[in-house]
Amino acid sequence: MRTRDVMTTNVVTVKPDMPAREAARLLAERGFTALPVVDDLGELVGVVGEAELLRNRLPQDPRSLVHGEPAQARQAAAEVVAQVMLTKPVTVTPNTDLAEVADLMLEHGVRSVLVVHERHLAGVVTRRDMLRSISRADWIIEAEIRHRLDMVGGALRWAVDVSGGKVSIVDKTGDTFEQHVAEVLARAVAGVTDVEFVGERVVHAGH
Repeated sequence: MRTRDVMTTNVVTVKPDMPAREAARLLAERGFTALPVVDDLGELVGVVGEAELLRNRLPQDPRSLVHGEPAQARQAAAEVVAQVMLTKPVTVTPNTDLAEVADLMLEHGVRSVLVVHERHLAGVVTRRDMLRSISRADWIIEAEIRHRLDMVGGALRWAVDVSGGKVSIVDKTGDTFEQHVAEVLARAVAGVTDVEFVGERVVHAGH
């Protein structure tokens, strides 16, 4: 499965010159954890998240000063997104394998990864998108695989069964090349964890 199979393409973005308070309001109202930052040409220039927008934003509680605690020196809060955004966000391409995307999320401790194509933002993949893809019902996965395999040999060519995301395919002709095509099509379906051929099983190099 590839990033393009699960990514969200209708992404809310902000500009570098947007007021930081406005970006914070967007995060709070939409329930996002981060916002991609794009320039006037639509090219990705950064990302701004909760931590960046909270920095120096909350003033010291004045009640602490009543008890004689010294006021803490604080830097001025950022006025615009450009002052706090991260300019080197974690990115992937629409063709990145989802297993690699998951590893990147864990490695960098992020909840979402931006998808970029030719420097332009193509979408975003979140942990929720990943979880949704692996929790699809077996009957939905099976129906989608059958639909895809209808294009390779027709509906009577293949017998498909899905259990716990694992796909078993019976090929009634045993054509090695078409079995490889069928496997590629099946593995591209969201929720598939493994594919095997029952009966005339084909073992491909690297499997």
